Amino acid sequence: MIHPDRLTVSPDRGFVVFLIGARINKWWMIPIIWGVTRAFSRIMRELQRDPDSGLLSFEQYGGRTTLSVQYWRSLEDLQAYARDKERAHVPAWRRWVKRWGLGGAVGIWHETYVIEPGAHESVYVHMPPFGLGKVGPLVPAEGALKTAAGRLAAGASARERARAA
Repeated sequence: MIHPDRLTVSPDRGFVVFLIGARINKWWMIPIIWGVTRAFSRIMRELQRDPDSGLLSFEQYGGRTTLSVQYWRSLEDLQAYARDKERAHVPAWRRWVKRWGLGGAVGIWHETYVIEPGAHESVYVHMPPFGLGKVGPLVPAEGALKTAAGRLAAGASARERARAA
């Protein structure tokens, strides 16, 4: 559903943005590429089936270098999942270290950003739910929230009120 309104994500909460992906370096090593792809798909399916994992939303992009933009409830949730030996990530990481990562056929990467209230802003116009806007809460981007500067200031005010409480 496309929202025709000018919306923003309420600036008064924090979250974690986790970027993760892979880069195909040796396209002719198909079995390794396929193994890495299947492992990542298994991880994402597991996370989607478990709303308590802390993964709020994600977007994925493919090509020679892939990118998954993930929004997590907290750094603690992300790290707990990454370290849980009963979940799909740890076995996949071990396979990477022992088998897939040795020849350099596929490179992997990730970046983690801890975002506090007041340190993010967003706007969506004529958009279906996307990115952080999938988890919101979405509010009208009006008044103080009409501009990027206003949205950042509103979040900073929320952060200061929370610290004072």
